[in-house]
Amino acid sequence: MSVKMAETIVLCLTLLFGLGFAVQSLGKYNVDRTKISVSGASSGAAMATQLHVAYSATFSGAGLLAGNPYWCSQGEYSTALGACMDRPERVVISELTTQTTKYASSGDVDATNNMYNDRVFILSGTLDSVVNPGLGQKAVQYYLSYVQESNIKSVFDLRAEHTFPTVSYGNRCDQSRSPYISSCNYNTAYEMLNHFIGGLQRPDSSGGSLPGQFYEFYQNEFINRPSSSSMDDVGFAYIPSKCVNGATVCRLHVAIHGCSQQREKIGDVFARNAGYNEVGELNNIIIIYPHTIGSLVNPNNPLGCWDWWGYTVNDFATKKADQMLAIYRMVQKVAY
Repeated sequence: MSVKMAETIVLCLTLLFGLGFAVQSLGKYNVDRTKISVSGASSGAAMATQLHVAYSATFSGAGLLAGNPYWCSQGEYSTALGACMDRPERVVISELTTQTTKYASSGDVDATNNMYNDRVFILSGTLDSVVNPGLGQKAVQYYLSYVQESNIKSVFDLRAEHTFPTVSYGNRCDQSRSPYISSCNYNTAYEMLNHFIGGLQRPDSSGGSLPGQFYEFYQNEFINRPSSSSMDDVGFAYIPSKCVNGATVCRLHVAIHGCSQQREKIGDVFARNAGYNEVGELNNIIIIYPHTIGSLVNPNNPLGCWDWWGYTVNDFATKKADQMLAIYRMVQKVAY
């Protein structure tokens, strides 16, 4: 057997059996329910804003990295690939806010006035060759319809490609390639979470192991037949050491990977190296990482993207959507 073949077998077995960790049920913890936030990269950013708008009574902060505004695709794949990735001038904000109002009126999303005091963080790298940085500016325009301007923080001057910027982990900052995490001398996770909460301790750059609990949890507890909605059976969670036994009131953050960053593709690389866990450990913030699947399992979603154009259901951006509801149930399990 060749060395390359042996390494391939080891990788497959590692992914199959949960990267060496026993999969368990997602735990329930002592959470400040006023400090629940969500963020995501690329398709994860689209999912983050969908969750924020749909469940604005639950989420008080949203972070969008290389994202676009809520309901940008309007349920059309061609619009998702065109206007929402490379033609920001074609995105008409009034159309998106009109649909948001309709959804709120029908109860398909929570009341929009819940968002007024929320915190929003939007980052688009100047070198992004996948999602035009102008889409980040469109996301700001959308949120100005609902969130007070002083609560919106935008970062549009970072020389980063289509990638998740960290202080020192990953590819060069001007590269967009797997695992789509790059060393940019910028701590996205800290800057985002600190904008949501304020007064957080900044992690040093020494790295190393963390004293909290990192584990895999069953996602099929929150959705029947996850694969039918392009979701994995398993997600990840990081529980800071002071949050494990429930004695400390902690915050909760949902971190959503982008396309081609799912567990089946890169294992736990995003969950371990995007920088969220270090911030969480220092500041008592629980992090949960939902995961999709792609590849041959779902031919409509080969890259493991989250549904922001309607490949699972027409109501992909509402509380009726299975992916949305599954993540909301995860939050409910942890915090309620």
